[in-house]
Amino acid sequence: NNISKRLVCIEMIDKAIPRSGYQIFLNDEVIGTITSGTMSPSIEKGIAIGYVNIPFTDSGTELLIDIRGKKKAAKMPAVSRR
Repeated sequence: NNISKRLVCIEMIDKAIPRSGYQIFLNDEVIGTITSGTMSPSIEKGIAIGYVNIPFTDSGTELLIDIRGKKKAAKMPAVSRR
């Protein structure tokens, strides 16, 4: 099994909109990349999906997204699996 990354949901904590290509950090380590992001009108927050290294994919993990040179707080929300 050579899979090293998982596609995850990301919800911004800080007021910011993540976009495709932005890097995802845990502390000072790059752990992934945003593939798609936008502003959610229903929850009034920036949301995204992105690929993150598998050891860092637990729900609730707090992350930083590099948005135009500034690291903004985000998290991987708990997602119900069916």
